[in-house]
Amino acid sequence: VQLQASGGGLVQPGDYLRLSCAASGGTFSTYVMGWFRQAPGKEREFVGSISPSGSTTGFGDSVKGRFAISRDNAKNMVYLQMNNLQPGDTAVYYCAAVPRALHTIVAVASQYDYWGQGTQVTVSS
Repeated sequence: VQLQASGGGLVQPGDYLRLSCAASGGTFSTYVMGWFRQAPGKEREFVGSISPSGSTTGFGDSVKGRFAISRDNAKNMVYLQMNNLQPGDTAVYYCAAVPRALHTIVAVASQYDYWGQGTQVTVSS
């Protein structure tokens, strides 16, 4: 499975961005999709995950209530909607995939099999 993340950029505090992740080479509808981020000097952090069916989502504490995840299994795409961005959200954002049961989500980076190349998000005034 190949993953390609896109949509990052430079925004001001309070702005929003939508990241996209395009998947190819596998049966997308059988994969849990996750988003992680890594800031300079920090460990990779769980942002959110969505089940293969799209029925279940989960988020890291630092983004709950501000971020949302969705997926389009017909287009092999997963999206991360990021609202009310803050400087602390500055990081490289990665999408990841792992095959799991229909309504499962995964919050642990080491459990993912496939990773995209990352897209930079910078929040600064």
